[in-house]
Amino acid sequence: MESEKHKINLKQKIMKDLFGQAILDFQTNNYPEDLLTETSISEADEMPVNYLFRSFALMPLIEQKALELAKGKILDVGCGAGSHSLYLQNNEYDVKAIDISVHAIQACILRGLKNAVVQDLLTIENESFDTILLLMNGTGIFRTLAELPSYLQKIKSLLNPGGQIVIDSSDLIYMYDENEDGSYSIPANGYYGEITFTVSYKGQTDKPFPWLYLDYNTLQRAAQANGLQCELIIEGEHHDYLARLY
Repeated sequence: MESEKHKINLKQKIMKDLFGQAILDFQTNNYPEDLLTETSISEADEMPVNYLFRSFALMPLIEQKALELAKGKILDVGCGAGSHSLYLQNNEYDVKAIDISVHAIQACILRGLKNAVVQDLLTIENESFDTILLLMNGTGIFRTLAELPSYLQKIKSLLNPGGQIVIDSSDLIYMYDENEDGSYSIPANGYYGEITFTVSYKGQTDKPFPWLYLDYNTLQRAAQANGLQCELIIEGEHHDYLARLY
């Protein structure tokens, strides 16, 4: 586990943490600008930072439903600006928010989160939870399809009896051209939901990182292969969905 922590620390040193810097700039009124995100299958697109600070009323239905499903002791993985955790904390839930971004966690603490920690999911030991949240395309934290089983086994080990994983993602098949026979023109090598993300902010560009979008059927098969049941909770309007694993 020490070697794993070393990997996390090394990762943080290599990355400029521009996403977290934008969050902290917005929280501290330090001349925040829009983030610029680009993927290996799409052109650069602007993301207003204030979107990460949205209230429950302004969250998509999928996120609202996820928070309504939350129960017991909660772990919010990849919490970002902490909006989900803040809502839960304000409703008297015991919630721990984690992110590998130092700047994002600083902003969470400034926003009033009582238990916000710079931590990688894989390094959590001697803790267990009733609900584990992975939201805003939460499958992305799994990085690649090959790494998915390791992450699912780790999350499974953190669940209390009767616990649940509440997770959302999108099916990227719509990004590819559809042929006359109904098939799609997708790359022959690898899984089409494996992409690379690049974040730019205030004239700087961070190192590209892998991100995994999972269609529901692939998530369901992976869950079952790792001893978890999977149910579809709700589908969104943009090829997205919310699922519950238990």
